[in-house]
Amino acid sequence: MKNKSHFVMSHLIMAGLILACLMRSVLAEEAEYTKQRQRLVDLIEVDVRLTGQFLGKDALDEHVLQALRKVPRHEFVPENLRPYAYQNKPLPIGHGQTISQPYIVAIMTDLLGLTQDSRVLEIGTGSAYLGAVLADVGGNVYRI
Repeated sequence: MKNKSHFVMSHLIMAGLILACLMRSVLAEEAEYTKQRQRLVDLIEVDVRLTGQFLGKDALDEHVLQALRKVPRHEFVPENLRPYAYQNKPLPIGHGQTISQPYIVAIMTDLLGLTQDSRVLEIGTGSAYLGAVLADVGGNVYRI
């Protein structure tokens, strides 16, 4: 009985160590994605200032910027394209469709002027990234 409990205990310890290593790797990856999202938002803010004369504004609403910092765009692209998820460009998502350029998502979201009482109908939702950003900014988002 002593050998069996020692065997079980050693396997539990080994499983715990493996789990801890995996969690550490996942946390490091998420931290890197967080940094990449922040860099992307910084670039979008510069692009908005540069195109402000066409937009009629030179800064985005802080709620939109917060949503862009929060929503994990890498979760909305195919796994093989995740290294490119935080580049400010559209990416293919299959079936001839793309996930929109983050700058465009930011501007479309900002120009809607959403509040917590807003209702948005999104038709042709593609990757659902825009819907996730809209939902984070406020109101209710209905997608078809």
